[in-house]
This record gives sequence, C-alpha cells and structure tokens, in this order.
Amino acid sequence: MDAMPPVAASPPAAVFAGTRHPGLAAELRPARVRVEAPEVLHPALWLGHQLGRHTDQAVSSGFAALDAQLPGGGWPRRVLSELLLPHPGIGEIRLLGASLAAIQQAGRLVMMFDPPHALSGWALSQLGLEVAQLLVVHTRCKVVAGSDSLWALEQALKSGHVGAVVAWLPPRLRAERLRRLQLAAQAHDGPAFVFREMAAQQRPTAAPLRLALRAGGADTLQLRLLKRRGPPLDTPLQIALPPVLSASAHSRAEAAVRAEPAPSALQTATFINLAA
Repeated sequence: MDAMPPVAASPPAAVFAGTRHPGLAAELRPARVRVEAPEVLHPALWLGHQLGRHTDQAVSSGFAALDAQLPGGGWPRRVLSELLLPHPGIGEIRLLGASLAAIQQAGRLVMMFDPPHALSGWALSQLGLEVAQLLVVHTRCKVVAGSDSLWALEQALKSGHVGAVVAWLPPRLRAERLRRLQLAAQAHDGPAFVFREMAAQQRPTAAPLRLALRAGGADTLQLRLLKRRGPPLDTPLQIALPPVLSASAHSRAEAAVRAEPAPSALQTATFINLAA
C-alpha cells in the first residue's frame, strides 16, 4: 500500500509578513476599529464627569454663574425643572424673570398656574415682562370632588404652543402625577418650571432637573442643585436678584430672612446592633 503523501504545513504568519507577499500581509492584518466617544454618538449621551447636553437649545437664565452649572447652558426645554421652596415669595419669580421676558420677546406665550399670592404687575414689568400678555390660570379656587386641578397644566404642556409654563403644584403630589406632567412636557417646546415644597426633596422625582432655593437676603438667593444631568455640585450658588422690591417689601424680606432658621444638617443615622 502506498503511503499517504505528507500534508503540507501552513506557512507561518511571518512568511506573509515578509517582503515576498506585502499585499497579502496587508489583507490579513486586522483592521483597526475606530471607537467613538459616547458623547459623540448622540447628544443625549455624556460621561459622568461632564454636564449633559440637550438636543434643543436651552434658554438662558440670565445669570452666568447659573448657566455655567445647568446642562446645556440654561433652562432645558421639553422637561420639567423642579424648584423647591421653603415658602413662596423668596425671589423665585425674579430668578425666572429674565428667561420669561426673553420668551415673551420672542413672541411666545407665558402661562402661570395657581400662584399662591397676587402677583405684582409693577414688579413683573420691572423684570421686563409684558404683564398684559401673561396668562394666569387659577385651578384651585373652588375644590370640586373628583376634579383634576392639574388637567389644565397638563393640556398646556401637551399643546406644544406655549412658550413657558410656571406652576405652583399642590403639596404632597403623588409621584405618578408628576410623571404624567413630565411625559406631557416632552411635547412642550420651552421650559416648564414647577414649584414644590422643600419636603419633596426626600422623595424621588421624575424631573431631570431639581433645585432647592433659599433666601440669602432680600435680593440674594441661594441655590443648591439637587439633581441634574451631570456630576453633583456640592457648593451652593449665590445669585444676586434684580432689586425690584419696594422699600416696605424689602424690609419684610430682610426680616423674614433673619427669622428663618438655618438649614439643618444631615440627620445623624441611628444604628441598631441586631447581634447584641
């Protein structure tokens, strides 16, 4: 019986890499895969140490220090911006005045829902707002059993025809109700500000942006960014508000700041030794 012919061994890779077959070596060389950075792939992606971006252009707050800390460089569109207050009237309208005035000057409507006190037309005009073009809606003047006081706000967000929305939400709002507003805000081409009580910071929120406000003086506001698309900010911001208060209102604001207790530090945790 004839012996089987020996099988020719495959040439080593070094042969293909030699000078005799330079074209073949180039074909066998693995192609380099270009890996794009996540923030380049899509505007909604960002790294943990970066501030998030927005597909829509943000609305400047009018305060450079605040814009520098807000993802996108201003108040975001199509999402809720949640502002927590110890009580109304600490300067929240003055904080939003520049952005609301800019939206009005662009020919768009600004709506306010359920302000807890009468608004000062003179102060609003000093902030640059056109008072005659403001639409103020009161939905909780008369409580009707089974009615939804947030229905009008939700419809305004869904319409997509409102430039900016400012709403004072009822206390202890259920989480699913806030999620509905957040979903409705996705159709809203503009900023949507919702004011809530300070105790809400103990509960999670569907709003991508959450700030805590505290009066630092009659014309000063302290801001803490509790939630944003980006790294946490430990240092509060000091914002100098436009000085549009009358003399009497300025005195009342100063007295209120002096009487306000300092913010409490984190509560000490209690540990129980179950093994004892």
